[in-house]
Amino acid sequence: MKYILIVIIITFSCLTAKSQKIFSVDYASQADIKIYVSDYESMSDLSVFKVDYESRAGKNDGNWFFVEYVSKADKKIFFVEHSSQADIIIFFVDYSSRAGWNKKEKIHFFY
Repeated sequence: MKYILIVIIITFSCLTAKSQKIFSVDYASQADIKIYVSDYESMSDLSVFKVDYESRAGKNDGNWFFVEYVSKADKKIFFVEHSSQADIIIFFVDYSSRAGWNKKEKIHFFY
């Protein structure tokens, strides 16, 4: 019984977890999410750290891996020029430990 419960929990976790493999598209109409990059972390919804390896991509925690092909991406994003055009405002951080949601109201965009 204990093993069945563990298998169910692991299966459910794998189905619900979304990694942060990102592809940057050329046109806003192709994007799932429009992103504005802020100059200040305090103004951002999400602090993002760019990881070097796909295996280090986070699970909706701000650790992003930019893939080379759209077919490998979990989310397609487009960078806009004005914050008023964006679904989410991000700030790029220098350390993985600083990545994460600053305002959780928009967390649903990455599920």
